[in-house]
Amino acid sequence: MNKDRENVIIEDFDFTLIADFFRRVDRQGPGGDQETLMATFHLPVLGANARIADIGCGTGRQTAVLAEKFDCKIDAVDLFPEMLDGLMARCIRQGIANRVNPIKASMDALPFQTETYDLIWAEGSIFVIGYERGLTYWRQFLKPGGYIAVTECSWLSSKRPENMSWIADNLPEIDTIDAKIHQMQAAGYEPVAHFTLPERCWTDNYYAHMPQVMPNFLNDHPDCPAARLFIDRMKREMAYYEANKDTFGYVFYIGRKV
Repeated sequence: MNKDRENVIIEDFDFTLIADFFRRVDRQGPGGDQETLMATFHLPVLGANARIADIGCGTGRQTAVLAEKFDCKIDAVDLFPEMLDGLMARCIRQGIANRVNPIKASMDALPFQTETYDLIWAEGSIFVIGYERGLTYWRQFLKPGGYIAVTECSWLSSKRPENMSWIADNLPEIDTIDAKIHQMQAAGYEPVAHFTLPERCWTDNYYAHMPQVMPNFLNDHPDCPAARLFIDRMKREMAYYEANKDTFGYVFYIGRKV
């Protein structure tokens, strides 16, 4: 791990450390139940025989919303067993476990058959594989006319942060909304809708829960410099967003395979 760099990125840490922290919070990225539902309003009605893939599902906050909205099977994919354990615990609590199938897999090596899914969902996760790469690779798994819905960090105005080094390290693919829509078209989709996630999806739904779990996380990793460095990194991220929230944020992009 490069501790000398000013802006340490998530990928600098051991995967098990990342998973152990994020399994403790309700969401693994900015989002909201209302915003998940809002995105579904731009989709056709999916019947009982439809198939959904939720890629990078985490502990499944959005998976549960989709399961309540659509009465069909959902394949929920995550690389970390800790996330899938949290997902299924949530589904059991909400009585939807019979419709959610957990799959441990990497989002760039999915064990899917081509043209299987009516809908591919990815909230706060496509950045792991890359926006353009993810849209292009995942397209093969959609049925003709199938839909994709993802959230991706985008510039919200012409203003830019004074300190761009954090952006360069952590959001190297950030671009304007128009550019992201063009990239979706180039990947073989007809853009259907897009909308910006409000500030509360970051502050209230995501970051607000982190200070509550940080002490226990550190207590569970005594004498672990990487754990302390990780917490410091998350605190810097929270402060950076608060200082620059008028410049960037998550945008929901919804497209149809053509």
